[in-house]
Amino acid sequence: TSGVLVQPQQPGAECPEDSGDYCGLQETNSPFVFLSVALKFTDKHEWVQVEGGVGIVGISNYAQEALGDVVYCGLPEVGQRLEQMDEFGALESVKAASELYSPLTGEVTEINTELAENPGLVNKDCYAKGWIIKMTIEKPEELDGLMDQAAYDKFVTSLE
Repeated sequence: TSGVLVQPQQPGAECPEDSGDYCGLQETNSPFVFLSVALKFTDKHEWVQVEGGVGIVGISNYAQEALGDVVYCGLPEVGQRLEQMDEFGALESVKAASELYSPLTGEVTEINTELAENPGLVNKDCYAKGWIIKMTIEKPEELDGLMDQAAYDKFVTSLE
């Protein structure tokens, strides 16, 4: 990566036509801003997206399709410390159960409480409303070891 960091553009600012996925972001030289619009994936099918130094974690579309209709989400406690690839919970569907693994080292800062009432959000909107936990990022360099979308798509294709 080039090391260019991005931060949200000022509300109401116009996006250039060629901004694509980066609309709403502007460059900054601040070493304290840690944002990324890109999802990073593990080989266990979790994704992480970094927003404001916090990692938002969920499962991929491939994983939710493989599981089928999720009926229960076993989630960690806020404050639980996780090492990269620690098991932190499980999703259960009518046909299978799948453990959840932390993509990064850090501490759970929030859980998606909506999943207790509506675990199917994981199926309906796995990359947005179906997020599972938010966590601190103790070792940002771990992000470099995760797959980007293109690498993950290739990985999934190799499984079929």
